[in-house]
Amino acid sequence: MNRFLIYWILTILQVIPVSGETFPEKKWYIGNIQSTPLELTQQGDSLHIRILYGFDGVKVSSNHSIQLIPVLKGSDMQMELPEISIKGRNNYHTSRRKLALMDDMELELYRSEAPFQILKGFGSDGKRQVEYSVSIPFETWMEDARLDIHEEVMGCCKPGKLISASPLFNMVAMEKLPVTETYQVIPHISYVQPEVEPVKRREVSCEAFLDFVVSKTDIKADYMNNPVELKKISDMIEEVKGDSSIIVRGISVIGYASPEGSFIFNRQLSEGRAKALVHYLLPRFSFPEEMYNVEYGGENWDGLRKMVAESDMPEKEGILDIIDHVPAAINYKTNTSRKKSLMLYKLGNPYRYMLREFYPHLRKAVCKLNYDVQNFDVEQAKEMLRSRPQNLSLNEMYLVALTYDNGSPEFIELFETAVRIFPNDKTANLNAASAALSRGDTILAEKYLQKADTTVPEYQNAMGVLLLLKGDYEQAKVYLNEAVESGLEQAHLNLKELVKKEENARLISKQNN
Repeated sequence: MNRFLIYWILTILQVIPVSGETFPEKKWYIGNIQSTPLELTQQGDSLHIRILYGFDGVKVSSNHSIQLIPVLKGSDMQMELPEISIKGRNNYHTSRRKLALMDDMELELYRSEAPFQILKGFGSDGKRQVEYSVSIPFETWMEDARLDIHEEVMGCCKPGKLISASPLFNMVAMEKLPVTETYQVIPHISYVQPEVEPVKRREVSCEAFLDFVVSKTDIKADYMNNPVELKKISDMIEEVKGDSSIIVRGISVIGYASPEGSFIFNRQLSEGRAKALVHYLLPRFSFPEEMYNVEYGGENWDGLRKMVAESDMPEKEGILDIIDHVPAAINYKTNTSRKKSLMLYKLGNPYRYMLREFYPHLRKAVCKLNYDVQNFDVEQAKEMLRSRPQNLSLNEMYLVALTYDNGSPEFIELFETAVRIFPNDKTANLNAASAALSRGDTILAEKYLQKADTTVPEYQNAMGVLLLLKGDYEQAKVYLNEAVESGLEQAHLNLKELVKKEENARLISKQNN
């Protein structure tokens, strides 16, 4: 049989679920994975890494794999080491089949990048241990490096997604210290207390791609994929409704149309379908009818552009050019419009392709719940962090952080949780950058500082620490002096650290010369 046909069949087979395996939503494995540090030492021209992994009842979702990647991180460089891969049943068998189909050249490339070890994430409830041992050439930047374990999840044909990053070794054990040791800067970090939210207003939404009979607006609950789509909305409402700390203020149902046909007909059809969804929800939940609001979201041009941009359809660039530069409204003087230009482009072939492949997925309804969340004291907030952290305000998270030691793992984790929930908040980004700097992660700190509040002295201090850790002492002085002028004590301490670092660098340079 043709090798490419076999590969295609195996790709289809790998998405078939195995009966009897169930995993909680958004969780890719059950059980406990532990990493115990054994060795991170420099000996001669080599760096030796040993870790003891423990797997207690680990079972991985069938189509996924969990990657345990040791990452060596210096002040401005990092290196990923070979990973241990724990594969779910389908993922494991698919990888074995792919390996069996590789030719010699593909096998050679695979071996050069192969995991340290591949484990079955199924079929065993007991405890397992694996000793990880790797030696790599030692480089100067590794002297002040630490080792983290990145836990990633990978699925079929998708890039890895970071689940967690945990510190394992704080520093390399050097075989022989230099005559003059490299001075390790101790960053002095400052945080900003977020403003109190008198009323915590929140919103949660769900997209549903409901199937309707052509030109009809009534919902048939058992028609085509409607059972799945309707369940998504019902589950979202049930989750919010079941939270005693929440008061629902309103429910909006927004109907979107695919950009075909007349604008008036599209609006009538979309509004009618949105109203049909309201009538479907009314008898199933105890919310009064006046809490529902029906809106027309318009012709879904944004959705079409996204689908075209992510596709490999013929004449893709020409279609994107029309969507970006031809107005949607009809120009009666020239008798042109975006819709008409798409229909005429390349004899209408790309348009017919989009009608068939994309347009059915543009007719969607978005259900949004607007609600208020009660305020919590510190102890209540700690409990909420474990279940629904999105119900907390930034100030509540900050007050919880103050109950831990500054710079402790729990302290840092809170600020990283805050920026995940409020990714565009300037204060959340500034505090997350400061937390990253407290453990020497300049890469992550720089990313957060790009979205941080630049008007406060805590930002100047964070920028000064970042530049100090990266070795740009002159620019670090500029920022730290600005923060000192604002009266920030931590900036004054960081200037002292900078003086110590410069003096240390001078002595080392003198010794080497």
